[in-house]
Amino acid sequence: MTATTPATDLPPADEVLTGVHQGVGRILLNRPRALNALTTPMVAAIDEALAAWESTPLTAVVLASTNPKTFCAGGDMRAIRANVLAGDAEASENFFSTEYRLNARIAEHPVPIVSLIDGICMGGGLGLSIHGDYRVVTENAILAMPETAIGFFPDIGAGHFLPRLPGAIGMYLGLTGHRLDAADALYTGLATHFVPANRIDEVTEALADNAATPIDTTLKGLADTPAPSIAHSRLAAVRADLDRAFGAPTLDGIRQELHALATPWATRTLASLDAHSPQSLEITHALLTAGRNRTLRECLAAELLLTRTTIRSPDFLEGVRAVLVDKDRTPAWQRVDAQDQPPKSTSKENGSSSRPGSRIPHPDEKPRRDRASRH
Repeated sequence: MTATTPATDLPPADEVLTGVHQGVGRILLNRPRALNALTTPMVAAIDEALAAWESTPLTAVVLASTNPKTFCAGGDMRAIRANVLAGDAEASENFFSTEYRLNARIAEHPVPIVSLIDGICMGGGLGLSIHGDYRVVTENAILAMPETAIGFFPDIGAGHFLPRLPGAIGMYLGLTGHRLDAADALYTGLATHFVPANRIDEVTEALADNAATPIDTTLKGLADTPAPSIAHSRLAAVRADLDRAFGAPTLDGIRQELHALATPWATRTLASLDAHSPQSLEITHALLTAGRNRTLRECLAAELLLTRTTIRSPDFLEGVRAVLVDKDRTPAWQRVDAQDQPPKSTSKENGSSSRPGSRIPHPDEKPRRDRASRH
């Protein structure tokens, strides 16, 4: 999320490395200076690799990073802001539609996908991992959906997976952008396995050498040190208060419950909400509430519609400026407009809508490329 090049620029060919080793596909994110912030060509390259492997007899696909400190910091939101300021709506539309197509492909892929999260995994990084079968964290893992802090909203299918976390945890994570460590990730189910950082590079080889062994068994066999105990999860420690507050049906109700709790956690949480975009909080609450009854594709379609208005809003431009461009962290937020509310519903399973271009295409459909991405 720190890159400065526009999302329409073609990256060096080695920013996404792909290959197959003894029946295991491997995709490596390799944009370390930008914390693997995703661009349209990067997302398209991952999507094309997965598409090619759908009919290949693979044991698994491993998705990892060459950067030991970062899995993926999310989409390149600085570039999205630059597109908006330049009046290039097509570039941003192509980024989000290509990214959401990839999210759907990962969820529907016939080959088990194993994501290795060693370090930062935020926003679009969760989109690469959470929809797959296995999410492996190390002791260095940091997971978050921090979009409300930049005037955006939790996307990449978060409207589907956050409401399905235990209790009111998903609403809490979506509104506050709380950062989870490995224990939190395992406690919530965002992570499925733990492998220590000093053995994470052994996963691909272990899967290749044990093709007949269940992936779950192979991953557990690499955990030669105890996983962080979910009993030590910070979320577990405040779970009762969290469910009480964030289980309230409205944002005002959440705030009222936090005020009534009057605990140090509640006070910090209120301060966090107060620091975030009011528009983003309204959109996020409505999106996650509606997502409880939507399919993943319906959630992705609703999110694509929302990107069109949200990225043009003053709060998005100001939030990205304050957090990612100037980094003064003093955004001047505006109030939410009724027109920025999430759509009430989308049509049927494929997420189609009466608005042209709002459908998330099936993964087999060829992604549209922006002008600079055409070969």
